[in-house]
Amino acid sequence: MRTFIVLAVFVAVASTISISLAYAQDDNQTFSASEITDAAEGFFGSTTAGLAEIIERIFSDLGQPTAYIEGEEISGAFVVGLRYGKGELNIKANGKSRIFWQGPSVGFDIGGNASKTFVLVYGLNTKDAIYKRFPGIEGTFYYVAGLGVNYQGDGEIMLAPIRTGVGLRTGANIGYLHYNDEHSWLPF
Repeated sequence: MRTFIVLAVFVAVASTISISLAYAQDDNQTFSASEITDAAEGFFGSTTAGLAEIIERIFSDLGQPTAYIEGEEISGAFVVGLRYGKGELNIKANGKSRIFWQGPSVGFDIGGNASKTFVLVYGLNTKDAIYKRFPGIEGTFYYVAGLGVNYQGDGEIMLAPIRTGVGLRTGANIGYLHYNDEHSWLPF
């Protein structure tokens, strides 16, 4: 099991590095750091501690995003977990549209939480390209409130969800999120 976790982390880091090198930085197609910080502070509230530092870190790792998602989600787990969310996808070159996501996870994870989610999206030029599954690894520790980020990618598109929420949850898991243009209770 330990070898599997180490291998999964290695694959996630390696794919992040290779994907981040491939993104174009065309200002007409991407959001600047100030645009993202303003949008995130407007969404989360300007009092969210550490938000600017997290955004700076993501920009350092991946550059300027082509889109972002503002949404909310609920999740829970007892070894096996589920996550459901909804929000608004904002693509710099193509405007806004409604988006939903859901997915399973498995790992050493227990508890539940409700979160506001702000997702930076890289390599997305049309909304239809995001309607698929994105694997990811997540470590979580919520005690009443928290702020965290993880990366999810499929080789073409990279997602960096920033979450802040309330709940009681701790652990680490591996899973995926499936993004759709309509709501589904089926997490697969």
